[in-house]
Amino acid sequence: MMRRMSGMVCGLAVALFVSAQLQAQVEDSIEAKWYAGAGLGYLNYEGDQVLEDGAFISGRVGYDWNEWWSIEGMLFLAPSLDENFVGDTYFDPATGQDVKREVSQAPQGEQGFGSTFAFGTIVDALFHFTRWERIDPFLAVGGGLTFYGDTINGKDVDASVRAGGGLMYHFNDEWACRGDIRTLISGNSTEVNLIYDVSAIWYWGAHVPAKIVAHGGPLDSDGDGLTDDLENDIGTDPYDPDTDKDGLSDGEEYHQYRTDPLNPDTDYDGLTDGNDEVSKYRTNPLMRDTDNGGVADGHEVIEDGTDPLDPSDDLRLFELNIQFDYNRDVVKQAYFEELSVVAKVLQRNPEASARIEGHADQTSKSKKDYNRDLSERRAQAVLNHLAKQGGIAKSRMAAHGYGFSRPKAPNDPRTGNPVNRRVEIYIRGANGELTDTGTPTVLE
Repeated sequence: MMRRMSGMVCGLAVALFVSAQLQAQVEDSIEAKWYAGAGLGYLNYEGDQVLEDGAFISGRVGYDWNEWWSIEGMLFLAPSLDENFVGDTYFDPATGQDVKREVSQAPQGEQGFGSTFAFGTIVDALFHFTRWERIDPFLAVGGGLTFYGDTINGKDVDASVRAGGGLMYHFNDEWACRGDIRTLISGNSTEVNLIYDVSAIWYWGAHVPAKIVAHGGPLDSDGDGLTDDLENDIGTDPYDPDTDKDGLSDGEEYHQYRTDPLNPDTDYDGLTDGNDEVSKYRTNPLMRDTDNGGVADGHEVIEDGTDPLDPSDDLRLFELNIQFDYNRDVVKQAYFEELSVVAKVLQRNPEASARIEGHADQTSKSKKDYNRDLSERRAQAVLNHLAKQGGIAKSRMAAHGYGFSRPKAPNDPRTGNPVNRRVEIYIRGANGELTDTGTPTVLE
C-alpha cells in the first residue's frame, strides 16, 4: 500500500512539471521571489492511531522558482497531543455483566504516555495555476519528518509523504493569506492522516518600487528636457542638466527662456541668466538693460546699487570708443572734444561723481592679468585728462580696469571684438542733466 501511494505521488509531481514546461516560456519576473509565513493548523489522525487530533503552530519560508513552481520549507509544533483511547466492553464473569472501559491504541507492550508533543519539518513543491493573480490555487507534493516527545508505535521519529493543495489570496504584491490541506501517508501500517492550516504570507522586497527602465523613446540621460541627440547638435552636455552652470537647466534655456545654454550670461549684462536674473532680480536674461534706463542690469546691481527694474535711478552713462596705440595708455587728441562733453556735465553738477571703467576684448592669446592692467591704465589716462583739461577734481573720480571680464558681445577667438574695447564713464548725481534717459551717450 505504502509503495503504491508513493508511486502515485511521484507520478503526480512529474506530470505537473511536464505540464508547466509545455504551457509557455515565461520571462523572468520582477516580482519578489522570497516569502515567509506564519499560521495555525490542525492534525487529523486516523481513528485507530495512538494519538488524538490536535492543533499546531507553523512557520514557512518559500521561494518562487518561476511562474509555475515554488519550493518551500515548513516547521510546525503541536505542543500537546493526547493519547488516543477508545471505548470497549467486555463480559465480567464475576458480575455477569458487560463492563465498559477505555483502551489505549498503543501497541501491546508499549507503555502509555497520556500526552506528548510533536515537532515537524516539511519540504513541499507547489504547482500554481494562476500565479501572480489575486486568486492563486495550487497543488503540492512533498515529504517530512515528525519528531515526538514520546515513543509512538515503537519509534519517536516518523517519516511521511505529503500530497494536497491549497488556495492563496493576494491582497497586494507584499501580503497574502492562504489555506492548505495535505494528506500524510506514514507509518508501518500506512496510516493516512490529514493536516490543515491557514497562514499569513509576506513577500520581502515587494514593497520596494521596481526600477523601471523605458526603452524605445528618445533618450534624455540628464533629465533636462532635451534629448541626447539634440544636446549633441547644440553643443550642450547630455550628461549635465545645466551645462553653463547659470542656474537654468539646458531644457529651460532652450525651450522656455530662449537663452544660450552654453553662455551663463546670454545678454552680457554681468548677471547670470538663472541664479541672478530669473531667480533673484527678476530681470530679463535676454535684455542687457531691462528697464531701458541706459545702464546694464549687472552694473546697476554690482556697482551702482540701483534698481535694474526702475529706469529713473540709472546713472548717466557715457560710452567712449577710444582707440589707443598698441600697448599704450595715452589719450589721443582726436578724442579731446568728446571728453569735453563729460567734463561739462561734471562742471555743471559739482556734487556729481564719476566712475571710469576700462574694458578690453579677448582673443585666444589674450592674457588676463595683462589686459586688466592695461585697461585700468587707460581708464586712469581718461581720469587724468578730465582732471587736467576739464578741471575736475580727481577726488570726484575713480578709475577701474576690468580687462576682458565684462564683454558686451561675444569675442572672436582670432580677432576679438572691437565693441568690447571701450571706456565707460558713469556719472552719479547728474540727473538734472539728463535729456535722453533711454540710451547711453556714445562718444566716438
